[in-house]
Amino acid sequence: MSRVETGAGTRPRNRAPRMILAEGFIGAFLVLLGSYGIGWLASVSPLNRNQLLIAVRTEQWGVITATVVLTVGCWIMFRSWLRLGQELAGWAEGSLRVVRQACWLWGAPLLLALPIFSRDVFAYIGQGRLVTAGQDPYVDGISTLSNWFQLGADVTWAEAETPYGPLFLTLERLVNLVAGTSPDASVFLYRLVAYAGVIVCMVYVPKLAGLHGVSGAKALWITVSNPLFLISFIASAHNDALMVGLAVAGTYYAATRRGILGVVLVTASIGIKPITMVILPFIGLLWAGPGSSWTRKFLYWAYTLALCLGIMAVIGWANGYGFGWLKVMLGTGTGTVFFAPVGLFTNFFSGAFDALGLPSNWVLDVVKVVARVASVLVVLFLMFRGRHSHLVQRLTLAFAALVVLSPIIQPWYLLWLLPFFAATGIRDDWQIIWVYFTVAFFVAFGAADQIFIWQFLDALDPWVKHLSTGISWAAMAYLALLDPKTRRLFLGFWASARTTWSDLRLRLNRRKEAS
Repeated sequence: MSRVETGAGTRPRNRAPRMILAEGFIGAFLVLLGSYGIGWLASVSPLNRNQLLIAVRTEQWGVITATVVLTVGCWIMFRSWLRLGQELAGWAEGSLRVVRQACWLWGAPLLLALPIFSRDVFAYIGQGRLVTAGQDPYVDGISTLSNWFQLGADVTWAEAETPYGPLFLTLERLVNLVAGTSPDASVFLYRLVAYAGVIVCMVYVPKLAGLHGVSGAKALWITVSNPLFLISFIASAHNDALMVGLAVAGTYYAATRRGILGVVLVTASIGIKPITMVILPFIGLLWAGPGSSWTRKFLYWAYTLALCLGIMAVIGWANGYGFGWLKVMLGTGTGTVFFAPVGLFTNFFSGAFDALGLPSNWVLDVVKVVARVASVLVVLFLMFRGRHSHLVQRLTLAFAALVVLSPIIQPWYLLWLLPFFAATGIRDDWQIIWVYFTVAFFVAFGAADQIFIWQFLDALDPWVKHLSTGISWAAMAYLALLDPKTRRLFLGFWASARTTWSDLRLRLNRRKEAS
């Protein structure tokens, strides 16, 4: 791994793209405005009695207008993100400063938005009440407490065990002690926790990229200035932001041979959300250093595991929940989504068995077990095979296998992986196009999927979601085909793909002639 100059503190050779920064801020501000019409509020929130919000949220015109404003704002942010990458292409010295400006400027309005793209933050409130009441969130659902539904949580959380780590339970208790029964104050405090995670990513993604000879500005642009990242982690107030930030920071310190600090930070990430346990073996390998014998690798794996379990044991002893999080993490979960590989295989085989008149209710459970075993095998393979210089790439692929083979893939799951992929290098070919299309898909999905509508306006529900989806499709078509600036990104890709395909056919023809 080699260090590169990240370009902090100096001016880029090209003029700072002030218009692009301003455009992104306008998009974020529109998202803020739209959130007050269709964002999530607890039914007991005093904001529900605000006369302006009553007019917007209880009338058809208000809901429709808010849907349009929020969706258009998302796509203005998306265009600004594309244009920023275009403007800074080459990533001259000082580009990092401009990207950081974009992160601050585009993220600031989202601090004041109502929760959008997800309402998980209201589940945090219920879990914080459970902790304060002395109940075990790894056993009890939030419905065991009165008024849980009035505090905004989705019904799917009613009897669900919390999937979060013991450190986050401590944070939930602190928020409950500070904010009490105020859902709005609680949401804002959780948003500040998430924002802290975003700031950690802003600091350590460029540092980790520098170790791999990748421009820190480019890595930060792909990751944090990304509209899906900003909306999902700031506006949604997801604890994933802190989980990812701590994981990236821990990986950086382990890669620079500060192994104890690296393990402590990754353990803190596991304490937020246990999914990052998958990267722990690779942290041990980074700590062991290049050229290590297998004896040394196993020794450092033992050090890593002992330190992690020791810290988690202390946290579990302090809050009284022990290792309850481990039992929840080992569960396979319920249900699936149509775009996850598990969902695709389940739908295919279920449809085949249904067509033959055979029972298919067992298919999902079997596919989930197969996917879980496959992900474990991939992780084990990457632990034992590969160069030390590719350790962070191996870590990233192991993490990706666990995510891709999960039955549920939420839009923000991509953001768990993106900082690591960006820091180890995403090429300006099909790889960056894949990022564009994946981010676009999940932005469109989030804008249409998570819309708050009062029950007495239920007739609007499917209609406004279709409206949001239609706007998203139109925006994607415009950016890819018509926009005089951004279409160059995609036209260049198609031209390159055609050239590659032509070269491949030519080589195949030459081989046939030679044979």
